[in-house]
Amino acid sequence: MPLEPQTAPRADAQRNRDRILAEAAALMADEGTQASLRDVARRAGVGLGTLYRHFPTREDLLAALLGRRFELLTARADTLAAAEPAGPALTTWLHEFLDAAAYRGLPATLMATLQDPESALHASCLRMRQAGGRLLAVAQQEGLIRPDVTALDVFVLVNALSWTADQGPTLAERRDHLFGLVMDGLRPR
Repeated sequence: MPLEPQTAPRADAQRNRDRILAEAAALMADEGTQASLRDVARRAGVGLGTLYRHFPTREDLLAALLGRRFELLTARADTLAAAEPAGPALTTWLHEFLDAAAYRGLPATLMATLQDPESALHASCLRMRQAGGRLLAVAQQEGLIRPDVTALDVFVLVNALSWTADQGPTLAERRDHLFGLVMDGLRPR
């Protein structure tokens, strides 16, 4: 049976999708990843059915919002590896990963993707973690990071730091200081 050629979405459908993504990003920045999907649809000026046609689950919506961020971080790792020494490249990339995890509630979502290969976010998150792992391996080869640290260790630590900063303004203000402590802990003894 021949496959039907894929056609581009209609202009109005693409506008609806773009508005949904823009409003979801704004609402989730304010309220976190558990923001009401009904509110997303209302703010985008579409019905809930339209939202679900484009994004059948909350995870599908998050994958669309975050997949692009993860792909940019993946590419950024390669750029940093080519342009910077290993230590600064890893530090810069991890700090950018921390900045990309800006939605309240996102750390829990990211940890769930580790356990669920069927997750809509799993593939792009895995590619991003592997890119960070390559930066880590080079830093370890140069003796800048402890040899017993894995890419998963670093991902979990920075993700935990993101979660901690989510817990209140006082902790959020200390995020960069805490990040420095994490980086100090990764250095060889």
